Amino acid sequence: MVVSLDSYENPIYSVDDSSILNGAVRVSSNGYYGTGTLLYGGMAILTSAHLFLPNNLSADVTFETSSGRQTIASESVEIIPYYDSNGNNDLAIVWLAEPAPYDAYRYELYRDNDEIGKQFTAVGYGATGVGATGADTTITSDMLRLQTTNKFETDAATLKDSLGSIMYWTPLEDTILVADFDDGTYEHDALGNLIGEIDLGNGNSEGMIAPGDSGGPAIIDSKVAGVASYVSSLGNYYIDPDVDTEINSSFGEVGFWQKVSYYQQWIDQSLRQNYTNTPQTSQEVQKEIVEGATGEITVNYFLVEVIGMRDDPNEWLSVNYTTRDGTATAYQDYIPTSGTLVLYPDENYAHIPVEILGDNTIEEDEIFYLDIFDPIGATFSDNQIVLTAQRTIINDDGYLFV
Repeated sequence: MVVSLDSYENPIYSVDDSSILNGAVRVSSNGYYGTGTLLYGGMAILTSAHLFLPNNLSADVTFETSSGRQTIASESVEIIPYYDSNGNNDLAIVWLAEPAPYDAYRYELYRDNDEIGKQFTAVGYGATGVGATGADTTITSDMLRLQTTNKFETDAATLKDSLGSIMYWTPLEDTILVADFDDGTYEHDALGNLIGEIDLGNGNSEGMIAPGDSGGPAIIDSKVAGVASYVSSLGNYYIDPDVDTEINSSFGEVGFWQKVSYYQQWIDQSLRQNYTNTPQTSQEVQKEIVEGATGEITVNYFLVEVIGMRDDPNEWLSVNYTTRDGTATAYQDYIPTSGTLVLYPDENYAHIPVEILGDNTIEEDEIFYLDIFDPIGATFSDNQIVLTAQRTIINDDGYLFV
């Protein structure tokens, strides 16, 4: 990650191993590396397709959390269909061979189509440097995860419409978000000069993606809104906002992120297709879960089902959801989760995964809940506002006498 100040070691760019940014991970494949994001459910990493070769779909994923550094091999890698040399559809999902560390943050998707104009936090393991001189790819150091901020100012297709042949590639409409690297001056405000989107940046916290940040998240409201893809230097005979003549993530260059809200259906359904041992009917739902030993993580599924016919078969239905403590405690007995579940056309049910944390403590059986609320496109029966399901975590460590 290239930063604004004269040292990437400034504490404002560091990522605490216990923060919610620790769900940004390093993805190594084919002798190269990039960055990725741990998704809800704890088994999948969202990253860039261009990190992988067609004949070598494998990766190692390294986590850095308060419990230490851990590397997990991939079980499989899925590339989104129609990824192309224009930088379109540049997404992949890495399936882990075992669950992610319990203290790694799991991200929900940013689902609203309102990213342009919003500030975001970018996180990545990419090459370091400063805006005045760009990325220094000669520096070799231990893995360094940095954070910076920026703002999405336009869509790549809109930029193409304005610039024409200045952009030699053709982005798909409404699929790629764009931010420039500002130093506080109009001279180096790329999108201000090129298309009139004047914004002089976020000061010292501003940064830009660099080699190694590919696949890394752009975070809005603690959700992953963008996936880092590539950087370009744009100008013409009259306008040249880049501080130098290289494409090196320096001031005046432009970064491009795949738009997660556009791709949410592919992401959601790819995850659902890879869930294992899911209940297909309400009778198959496992309402009691044996907790397992310390270090073990077991996934339990809640089933959300639509009863009746949809008014519009092409409409997306959705509910919000959140887990809630009973006698079981979040982060001790289970990993809490919250977000939005979308039922896409031709889907009448879907699952919400919740991870159960094992231990070796002799204790009573414990319960927790999952609430769903705010339905869109459908209603709950009997005009209920919230529907609640319960799970019981069964102690398997002996008997507790009271």
